[in-house]
Amino acid sequence: MPIKILHTNDMHGTLTDQRFAFLKDLRDKADLYFDSGDVIKTGNLGIPLRQEVAWTYLDRLQCTASVLGNRETHVLESAFQSKLAGSTHPVLCSNLRRKDSSRPLPTDLLLEVNGLKVGIFAVMVQMVTERMKTQALSVYLWDSPVKTAIEQVAKLRPQVDLLICLSHIGHRQDLELAKAVDGIDVILGGHSHTVLTEPIKVGNTFICQGGSHNRFVGLYEWDATSGLTGTLIPIPAS
Repeated sequence: MPIKILHTNDMHGTLTDQRFAFLKDLRDKADLYFDSGDVIKTGNLGIPLRQEVAWTYLDRLQCTASVLGNRETHVLESAFQSKLAGSTHPVLCSNLRRKDSSRPLPTDLLLEVNGLKVGIFAVMVQMVTERMKTQALSVYLWDSPVKTAIEQVAKLRPQVDLLICLSHIGHRQDLELAKAVDGIDVILGGHSHTVLTEPIKVGNTFICQGGSHNRFVGLYEWDATSGLTGTLIPIPAS
């Protein structure tokens, strides 16, 4: 049985009641809803003075899972937690770790939908790496998205019928990821604000991204025989 997937990315705190109502109608028709990061308004090094309203909207939309965007991260633990305060759905990031190698967030998620086993993992841009001088100031380190994806595919692929990567690394890097890593069925991307009116296919991997700032939402259907089909739907301005 096909799986219907709703996807947003890079909303940058622009969700409103009117846009929520439009997305809610589509969400009611979808089996899964994913967001690919930069959903909040606060910038990279900013610290929100109050809970970000975006998390309330994602909760009401019953977000299945999301990946961190650069806006949702910070080098300090307290600021990082402030940015995520109010999130109720699984926020994933497979290539994020503390310096002691512990994981602040789940790396992946396994679900069963319409009789199919679905695996989800997530990668984001490397904000701080071991080779950067700024690593001395950061509680967190970010590993290579490609290396991380290889590890996640080896772990999850034998267990699932559909493997989805939630990505906040940009379209060009999504293309490279699809070329370098075999076994990912769908990459739901973000970060570069690229408008892909329909999924593109690289090897056996379908790649999607829907611009930014709530201009579009992606509505797709996965079928084991035909793969991923669907399109972007314009969101009325509010």
